[in-house]
Amino acid sequence: MENLCFENRELSWLRFNERVLEEAEDERLPLCERLSFLSIFQSNLDEFFMVRIGSLHDQMLLDSESRDNKTRMTPGEQIDAAAGRVRELSKRRSKAYRALIQKLMEQGITLLDFSEVGDKSEKYLRSLFKEDFMPLLSAFVVGKKQSFPFLHNKEIYAVASLSSKSAKGEKSEKTKIGIVPCGSTVFPRLIPVPDRTGCYILAEELILHYLPLVFSGYKVKLSALARITRNADIDADSIYDEDLNYREHMEEVVKLRKKLCPVRIEIKGDIEQDIIKKICEQINLDSRMVFIYDTPLDVSFFSGICDDLRSRSELFYAPRRPQKSPDFDESRSILDQIEEGDKMLHYPYQNIRPFLMMLSEAANDPSVISIKMTLYRLASDSKVVESLAEAAENGKQVDVLVELKARFDEENNIEWSRRLEQAGCHVIYGLDGLKVHSKLCLILRRKNDEIKYITQVGTGNYNEKTSRFYTDLSVMTADPDIGHEASAIFQALTLGETVDHVQKMLVAPHCLQNKLIDLIDREISKQNNGQNGHIRLKLNSLTDKDLMLKLIEASRAGVKIEMVVRGICCLRAGVEGFTDNVSVISIVGRYLEHSRIYIFGDGDEADYYISSADWMTRNTLRRVEVALPVYAEPLKKRLEYIFSLLQSDNVQARDMQPDGNYVRRYPKNEKALSCQDLLYDEAYRLASEIN
Repeated sequence: MENLCFENRELSWLRFNERVLEEAEDERLPLCERLSFLSIFQSNLDEFFMVRIGSLHDQMLLDSESRDNKTRMTPGEQIDAAAGRVRELSKRRSKAYRALIQKLMEQGITLLDFSEVGDKSEKYLRSLFKEDFMPLLSAFVVGKKQSFPFLHNKEIYAVASLSSKSAKGEKSEKTKIGIVPCGSTVFPRLIPVPDRTGCYILAEELILHYLPLVFSGYKVKLSALARITRNADIDADSIYDEDLNYREHMEEVVKLRKKLCPVRIEIKGDIEQDIIKKICEQINLDSRMVFIYDTPLDVSFFSGICDDLRSRSELFYAPRRPQKSPDFDESRSILDQIEEGDKMLHYPYQNIRPFLMMLSEAANDPSVISIKMTLYRLASDSKVVESLAEAAENGKQVDVLVELKARFDEENNIEWSRRLEQAGCHVIYGLDGLKVHSKLCLILRRKNDEIKYITQVGTGNYNEKTSRFYTDLSVMTADPDIGHEASAIFQALTLGETVDHVQKMLVAPHCLQNKLIDLIDREISKQNNGQNGHIRLKLNSLTDKDLMLKLIEASRAGVKIEMVVRGICCLRAGVEGFTDNVSVISIVGRYLEHSRIYIFGDGDEADYYISSADWMTRNTLRRVEVALPVYAEPLKKRLEYIFSLLQSDNVQARDMQPDGNYVRRYPKNEKALSCQDLLYDEAYRLASEIN
């Protein structure tokens, strides 16, 4: 019966992306923000196929009868169920697209089909195509002398069924496939249509229309646009060659990923099923993974339209900028202030600047002898790297673990690792079989012949860009016990190992899941002894079956469990007899809810943690993760306040139902309450009081 409490991971993720799509459909939102959400929906779905469906595809090849440990579905069953759900969502996506295009027309911007282009404009576009496009296009006719071309991941191709001509001019019955890549970076995606202000045609539609000019020796019978998605789920460690430099190995992994097998093809246009079948055979793709659309295959061009509309402020969210934190006096030493008392920053409401100032100060402070840091994803112009490099150049010991296996950020991290090494930093590249996902920084100072520790733990990456639109927490403490544990973590990482004992912090892979189970057991014991057990969690994802079984046990004992889970949640709330005391809400809004908060208990006996770790097996058992206990009373109260606001949201929050569906909250008789708006309002108010 416990299986009734579980949701399949892939289907739960698709429910999350449905919530993103809801934002694109929401007429309360400004138009350009809705366009952005539709683009996010698409990019999310691309990554879902590249990573999750790619992984299931690999599992199916290795063991087609293996089963998901929660819902007992085989890889093939999961792929089929996910594909069916994607088709349902695709219909909504197309409907949302058409509604947004209609709204754009009201703003004077129109995307035209060729049927809507007049003779004068057509003459201009034909000339434009001949002069500017045709010289840059590569055309392939698949046949005995021309093998099927390699189709690049996420690129759009014009595909035509061609009938050749005999020497006498008679049409041959044999159909060939013509393929033209449409992804050149030389010409723009949006082509202005002359004499029609605000009218555009997509570059791939232009190419598709003029395929007869490209294949002049053939008759184009039917044509369509196609877009391939390739598997990106590659295990970097399993193919590691110890004779290679690890950084060079990861560069090869990035190249290899681009060549992995296709897992999806999207089609827009009219072309024979036989041609689609032949393409699937050529790329070794199951016909179940063909998705047909009547709207553009890639809506990333929306960003260009939004740029053109930037002057119309009503089409965007009202501008919000990260504010000064009342916890810091930026005219004084940041390190000294942390020694005076624990500090916390809450992004994007508060500026990341005090943290960056801390690093810059540490790079130049004569009392600082070393800086140790884990890096996972960085901004393209990272000030964090600048400070670490400066510290090394100033003669300080700088140890940096750069996780080269941060998916889709490998190339960026490879370049930063080179820069750090060139500056004299000691760079470590991670551990065999384990990603280092923790957000941990340790600064050591020598003051009056005594070593002082400054430890920082964050819930999100050291990335100035994402700190403006991800909600994350960053805590800085001078607690010597925390400093000693952080030092032990770094010492283990330097040796290619992991810690197996800590007293205060929770550290995966050996000291996180088991300690969380102990904390849940404590709340169960309290409930069994006549006290009120209470667990509050804010996560991105919940999939760890051991932890979910323990939460079910706690719920059945009467422990109140409140969860805010933005994305995947494989535990269903409110299932009678099992999760009656569990509530789950998801908040999808302007800012991506990324922070992780764990609270066990109430009042003076409550334990508070912030962490980089979701409750997923990959985080709890297969990564190096850190959860920091929060001891300072002002910071505890702050976490209480943040969690209560999240629970009270009736604008962006959705309540999970016992069947796994979500119902969006809408303010009825009560006042509209958006936790993100309220937190920003408060940040502005507190900053004004500082000034």
